[in-house]
Amino acid sequence: MTAQTEAAQAPDLLYSEAEEDLRSAVRSLLADRADAPTVIAGIESDTPYDLRLWESLAAGIGAAGLLVPEKLGGQGATHREAAVVMEELGRSAAPAPYLTSGVVATEVLLALGADDGPAAGLLGELAAGSRIAVLALPFATAPADGAAAMTGTLERTVTGVADAAAADVLLVPTAEGLYAVETGSDGVAVQPLVPLDLTRPLSTVTLAGATGTLLAEAGPAATAVSKGLLAGAGLLASEQLGLAEWCLTETVRHTRERHQFNRPVGSFQSLKHRMAQLWLEVVSARAAARNAADALATGSPDAPLAVAVAQAYCSKVAVHAAEECVQLHGGIGMTWEHPAHLYLKRAKADSIAYGTAGRHREAVAGLVELPAP
Repeated sequence: MTAQTEAAQAPDLLYSEAEEDLRSAVRSLLADRADAPTVIAGIESDTPYDLRLWESLAAGIGAAGLLVPEKLGGQGATHREAAVVMEELGRSAAPAPYLTSGVVATEVLLALGADDGPAAGLLGELAAGSRIAVLALPFATAPADGAAAMTGTLERTVTGVADAAAADVLLVPTAEGLYAVETGSDGVAVQPLVPLDLTRPLSTVTLAGATGTLLAEAGPAATAVSKGLLAGAGLLASEQLGLAEWCLTETVRHTRERHQFNRPVGSFQSLKHRMAQLWLEVVSARAAARNAADALATGSPDAPLAVAVAQAYCSKVAVHAAEECVQLHGGIGMTWEHPAHLYLKRAKADSIAYGTAGRHREAVAGLVELPAP
């Protein structure tokens, strides 16, 4: 293989000008509509989601349709742009059903390859931000377990479905195929749970006598569900990256301003070492998350490996960054008024979403071919 060929196949880990412009728009919106006091007030209420924020993010900026082709009403962008949105959502710990609807459900429908019919119509509605759809599987379901989800009938109870309370449509995998079920129809009950991360509500979904629209037979549906979960796990790494970056930046700022013994606490050598180690981990997490997003965007055959590596690494970094943020803020980091707890809970919840780090390490082991002894 020539050096030119190797360069052509190398992943692009840098951000384009368009991606930075998108970041600026999303960050500005979230700073205005989803600052820490607003998020905390929201999760203390019965409606953690600010529907005006979702409308502005989904339709105003067009984030909901980033992965949807223009012919179906979307933006015709890629997973790289969607990853930028996920980074900013992680950086603000904003409650928004973007991951579950704009990424996972959208990717499932795209994988069905329909240019018309119910799936294409639903895609257009998701891209416009007029409807929200979620995959009716536990939030902890790993990409490798997508095919195994194609069992049973519409008569079922599913626990731990993320964002089901905000959804208009449930994508329900069964042994017969994938169904679209309206949450407001007869025979559908969505019971909210009390999750650790209150910014991403979980629910128990019960279908008893419900009817739905068959979107695909079992074979194509299993492939589509696996692709949706893979995209979700891959872009979740970008959310974890944004979360870790906020924790590092906020901790460095605090330790510069906080004085003890007439000097900034950040000047103490032991704290310098801890923050330097955290910086190295965040930089590595950025490389892993960007590699996963680029692999998904380019349709690389190595995408499952890139996603498994990113999740196995980024989930640990996000939790570590959030723990360090709480600890190095001292007493104030333990209070409800400081937003550090939002990031710690989000990091902990993300660490088991779409498969644990251990589950992804198993996937890495299965995907990597070791040389014969």
